[in-house]
Amino acid sequence: MALFLPTAAVERVTDVTPEQVRSMGANAVLLDVDNTLAVHGSQTPFPGTVEWTWRMRKSGIRIMIMSNNSRERVAPFAALYDLPFISMAFKPLPAAYRRAVHKLGAVRSETVAVGDQIFTDVAGANLARVKSILVAPAAEEQSLSFRIRRFLERPVRRKLAGRKAGKF
Repeated sequence: MALFLPTAAVERVTDVTPEQVRSMGANAVLLDVDNTLAVHGSQTPFPGTVEWTWRMRKSGIRIMIMSNNSRERVAPFAALYDLPFISMAFKPLPAAYRRAVHKLGAVRSETVAVGDQIFTDVAGANLARVKSILVAPAAEEQSLSFRIRRFLERPVRRKLAGRKAGKF
């Protein structure tokens, strides 16, 4: 179960603060796209997320987008945020996490990954020895594979719901 437990959990990505990231011993953030920064498949960011990335960067937090989506999906989205990105990350495999950390000039122990999926974002961060912040998915995906994953995530999310928000 520890493989699937995040370091912390919040409702929305905009609830993550520079102070929280620093309290986790981190100075770099790897951001998922779908259901973290935008509805799955949309090129329209959630309200306030672009400004949130500006505030985070202004406070000295380095940020990169890391997604399992194709370059065609991620590149225009990353351009809206003016952020570097890695597409086709194959999360939860740890290689892209290590590549992203290197590209940011960071170290794994001082990096946190933020995303909405336990079996990709959280498990991948844990496998890569990167801290993680789990966000609540912003929308329900309709595909069968997503419905199965969300069903399998329920025990972990119930466990997290029973704890106070923040670090675990």
